[in-house]
Amino acid sequence: MRKVIFQNMVTLDGYFEGPNREIDWHVVDGEFNEYAIDLLSSLDFLIFGRVTYEMMASYWPTEAATTNDPIVAGYMNKLPKIVFSKTLNKVEWNNSRLIKENVAEEVAMLKGQPGKDMAIFGSADLAGTLIRNGLIDEYRIFVNPVVLGAGKPLFKGIKEKYTLKLVSSRTFNSGLVLLVYQPVI
Repeated sequence: MRKVIFQNMVTLDGYFEGPNREIDWHVVDGEFNEYAIDLLSSLDFLIFGRVTYEMMASYWPTEAATTNDPIVAGYMNKLPKIVFSKTLNKVEWNNSRLIKENVAEEVAMLKGQPGKDMAIFGSADLAGTLIRNGLIDEYRIFVNPVVLGAGKPLFKGIKEKYTLKLVSSRTFNSGLVLLVYQPVI
């Protein structure tokens, strides 16, 4: 059975984006890209909400992306993408499919199929829906060495206690720290 990996970057004070949706504080360097390549090669699907999809679709198919990060861009453009949105009418990024409803049911169905894992990058609102439905199998949280003081909290909208177990951690030379958790059932 496939697992769903939720991966996001946060600040030390728990924000995944600044007050104006800025993410210019994300630490992305060669060491991070090596990690990203390993992860992307282990996936069958990428799952996005509308906002993250639009941001990713505006960058990864560009010449700048294929010049600056050719291997990562290759995976991002090639992998199948599922976009959950009630407001979009179409998705045009290569290998993207739009689903307008039944988020939990669709993800549960995909989890039950054979294949590689699936990952959600960003898309905190979508992830909240999946968390509340018990569909996240692994949390990969990158803590960036920065404090914003304001922004959107990663787990906004979660009203219940969710106990997680730390299964691994990794410190990058940049000061970025990866914390990998699994839900305690």
